[in-house]
Amino acid sequence: MQTNPRFGTLPRPVKPESPARRIVSLVPSLTEALFALGLGDRLVAVTDWCVHPAAEVAALPKVGGTKTPSLDRILELEPDLVIANQEENRRRDVERLTDRGIPVWLTYPRTVRDAVTLLGELAGLGAAAERVDAVLRPIERAVEDAEGHRPRRPTRFFCPIWKKPWMAVGSDTYADDLLRLCGGENVFAHHGDRRYPLVEPHEILAASPEVILLPDEPYAFGPRDVAELAALELPAAASGRIHLIDGTLVSWYGPRIGRAIETLRPLLSAP
Repeated sequence: MQTNPRFGTLPRPVKPESPARRIVSLVPSLTEALFALGLGDRLVAVTDWCVHPAAEVAALPKVGGTKTPSLDRILELEPDLVIANQEENRRRDVERLTDRGIPVWLTYPRTVRDAVTLLGELAGLGAAAERVDAVLRPIERAVEDAEGHRPRRPTRFFCPIWKKPWMAVGSDTYADDLLRLCGGENVFAHHGDRRYPLVEPHEILAASPEVILLPDEPYAFGPRDVAELAALELPAAASGRIHLIDGTLVSWYGPRIGRAIETLRPLLSAP
């Protein structure tokens, strides 16, 4: 069984017994993964937030946002599979689809290894062996290399996902596991009982992060935020280790995993 604070206890995700031919994806990173695996022609619709690969998804019908999908539109498309995620989508939408007899594959990767496994399971929808090798093998090698070369002393990092109020990556999240794999130690890993804890400015000061990573999604951190944090008495400010990063690298589990490791390890390595 799986548990999520918003979803409660849920049965094991429904996976198709045979390759699905008409798929609606409600998960942007998994939409990208399906195209990478050569399964994009199975997609009959995606969300407004499914933006990669740009040219391919632009040609597909949209069913609304990840939190506000049009269930009527989805039903009209008669999919034989909807791919959803416990964190990105709402329980009530999943339940309404399943009540109407639509199979929903409810994913929930919380570690990098979970995400690699999920990629392999997606490939089971009918990906060609050579495409699976081209996508999965480099990612598996990158993960194994990172696992085998963890630093003796990890670098203490702060990675917010929102501001006003500040909200940080916490434990039991894909982003936290990825950044730990890349050599980091999350200063807010166990801060309160939220997976993405709210933090006050004085708590950021007290945590003394050595590196601060500012993704451009879901909150679009920019140069002004770098300047604001650089003015504080923080090790990351003193050493100039406040970095603006591509937000998809810490939140999109899929074909970006290898590039994420390649990009983030140097940012979290010892100076």
